[in-house]
Amino acid sequence: MNFQQLRSVRETVRQGFNLTAVADTLHTSQPGVSRQIKELEDELGVSLFRRSGRRFLGLTPPGEVALPIIERLLLEAANLKRVGDEFAACDAGTLAVAATHTQARYALPTAVRDFRDQHTQVALHLQQGSPRQIAEWVLKGQADLGVATEALADYPDLVTLPCYRWTHVVVVPPEHPLAQAQARGEALTLQALARHPLVTYEPGYTGRSHIDEAFQRAGLRFEVVLSAMDADVIKTYVDLGIGVGVVASVAIDDARDRHLVAIDAGHLFALNTTRVAVKRGAYLRSYVLDFIQTFAPTLTPEVVLAAMDSPPGTVIDL
Repeated sequence: MNFQQLRSVRETVRQGFNLTAVADTLHTSQPGVSRQIKELEDELGVSLFRRSGRRFLGLTPPGEVALPIIERLLLEAANLKRVGDEFAACDAGTLAVAATHTQARYALPTAVRDFRDQHTQVALHLQQGSPRQIAEWVLKGQADLGVATEALADYPDLVTLPCYRWTHVVVVPPEHPLAQAQARGEALTLQALARHPLVTYEPGYTGRSHIDEAFQRAGLRFEVVLSAMDADVIKTYVDLGIGVGVVASVAIDDARDRHLVAIDAGHLFALNTTRVAVKRGAYLRSYVLDFIQTFAPTLTPEVVLAAMDSPPGTVIDL
């Protein structure tokens, strides 16, 4: 039994039983993948995969039982490598951070700058994607940690910790009726907002679910004429008069957005919590813990490590 055999099994499941994709990912040949799996099955004395000719169709019952064990073995092998790296070069290496566009653009820059000042030998790799992509990257070890508002807490194999809470704001041009109503001291209401076409986030991004839920609870119909992943894109189309923008409060820059009027909508939509996620059971190098605390000062190494010992599915709140 060897790690290449274990990787072949794990990657076959990850790639939907497509051996060509597995071979590409592992930088080997398709016959090589098949041979590695067959050798492991011969050693174990059971078939791990259901087959039709040369095609793999799915896991057998023994395969279903073996897969979590294989995942743990490969995780511990990666942890062992990180332990060696930690003591061989205690403050050098690579840190992969996965984040949504909003977090990468507005929330992370100061933390990245401060972290780089203290860890000059750590190369930072910033990956941007959807919350679900971020979760998958962390689970697969393609990112050391993830930062997002939605979806992360839905994965029991992730440890997620709250970083900060934020609300939404409505953005409109100065001549817009909502801006004029604010100038008269009138409070923003869902009813007033529903009378205008909206430009906001894609479903699954940056608290979009709380926006939809608020209108639905009030029994109001609303129209989203344009949705996007990035607040800067939303603000661009608001500036063009496409509709009323609803964006994260952290995405408002008073200097850059002085051509728009921002109206607080914290009383209309539920609070949102941005979380940082790490893979349960992973060994976190000291500079990974330092980055987390730099981004969210309340998340000390002691707090993070204690959370790593919590039962799967535990949701930690502020």
